[in-house]
Amino acid sequence: MVSSKEKRILRRIAAIDLGTNSFHAVIVDIFSDGSFYTIDRLKEMVLLAEKGIGDNLTPQAMDRGIEALKRIQMLCEHQNVEEILAFATSAIREAENGGEFIQTAIDELGIKINAISGKLEAELISYAVRHGVSMDNKPVMMMDIGGGSVEFILGNRKKTYFLTSLKLGVARMTAEFVNRDPITHDEIKTLHQHYEKQLTSVAQAFAQHRANLMIGSSGTMQNIALMISHMKNESPSLNINEVTFTNKDFYSLYQKVIPMNRQERLGLKGLDEKRVDIITPGLVLVDYLLKRFGIRKVKISEQALREGIVLRYIKNELPELKQMMNNVEPRRKSIFELLRKTDWHEEHSRHVAEISIKLFDHFQERLNLPDSDRELLEYAAYLHDIGYYISHRKHHKHAQYLIRNADLRGFKEIEVEIMANVARYHRRSTPKSRHIYYHQLPDDVKDRVSKLSGILRVADGLDRSHYQNVLKVDIEETGNTITLRLTSQEDPQLEIWGAKRKSELFEEVTGKKLDIKSIEVLRSVLS
Repeated sequence: MVSSKEKRILRRIAAIDLGTNSFHAVIVDIFSDGSFYTIDRLKEMVLLAEKGIGDNLTPQAMDRGIEALKRIQMLCEHQNVEEILAFATSAIREAENGGEFIQTAIDELGIKINAISGKLEAELISYAVRHGVSMDNKPVMMMDIGGGSVEFILGNRKKTYFLTSLKLGVARMTAEFVNRDPITHDEIKTLHQHYEKQLTSVAQAFAQHRANLMIGSSGTMQNIALMISHMKNESPSLNINEVTFTNKDFYSLYQKVIPMNRQERLGLKGLDEKRVDIITPGLVLVDYLLKRFGIRKVKISEQALREGIVLRYIKNELPELKQMMNNVEPRRKSIFELLRKTDWHEEHSRHVAEISIKLFDHFQERLNLPDSDRELLEYAAYLHDIGYYISHRKHHKHAQYLIRNADLRGFKEIEVEIMANVARYHRRSTPKSRHIYYHQLPDDVKDRVSKLSGILRVADGLDRSHYQNVLKVDIEETGNTITLRLTSQEDPQLEIWGAKRKSELFEEVTGKKLDIKSIEVLRSVLS
């Protein structure tokens, strides 16, 4: 069990990624156990490299950048941020007057900007992707397409085999190679030749650590994923983290978009208007990479450089927690960050989760539930009462809202919806077609939600007292009856009443009557 001291918030910081096209800020609370929770975000489009990367920043671009930093600073002041970490990438790093911009930020705002190397940028991105996306021990290619540079990382959940930053960003490629609209066949050919030459080191590393999966981060990759989602009528309503598409999905998008002119691209759903003029080289690069390396699937990470800045800060400030941070799976870490933020009823929720898993393991085969639902049920049980953080009244609905809007990392959107709905139905009404978030689920997912909710409702009832009276649950089945035989610390009549009054859905999904009996009371355990 984590003590209150271990859960203490140590500091609230802001991390700012000063990119070529946009400035991204994230404000987080850092906990003493090495985790962090996102408080707020802000994105400002600035288009620093309007004259090309490596040239002077124009006075207009510098003004836009300073004004964006002022707005970010105001948000930080409003949120009581204690420290601002600002890291600049290629547009400022390579500009002849980039130092002037950095000094202006110090003089006018008191914000110190660190112009980081491409290698460090790639390293920070690798931290963020590992933190935010589920990975295993198989090699994957991680890629962040920025305006000035593209970062490539080959690695798995624990190791980095190779990383580099190459000057292949979409704003840079547009300025150097794209003069026609739509892009011409010759311009695409020239881009391919340039990519082939620049990606030699990546190809050599890939030959040693082959991957079928690419994880893409930042705006260009997110816009590509959103366009594909809209094209397939599957636009995500919560977040884009863990959204996955195949190489064939991408090729369909590529063939549709490449012949378009600017006006036609403006009509594309999922494409940010401010990326309309620079998206084409990004599409050409992704097309080249998928074909060149035989990659079959692409996954999106919402976390990028700014989260990497936070993680690096935590590693430097809390070195003794470094090992823990590297090894905790992002899904579980994300769940517990939300639980800590919402002051969860830990003992009760852990106890309910334990009983839920016991029931799941017994009835999984009969209910035809996939193995993955065991984890989702466990997390829904942990989260089911977090709605108390908002209000006791309708706390089940508040829990659903918090789960759906918490930007949980490592989960697909449908998994978030399952957890949110199961938590919502731990009390009061059972699932109904008039409930909008339940109604919009596919039929097979509705069925899973009903079955998992039936289990959670009974498990929650078995801790109606909230002091973990039930010590053990044995399950027996005879004929048309399921009997739960309880061993408890004190008389469990409150728990029996709590579970029985919420047993209707459980009986419906199992097709059997539920009976609950006390078989042993071990009062001595309290003495």
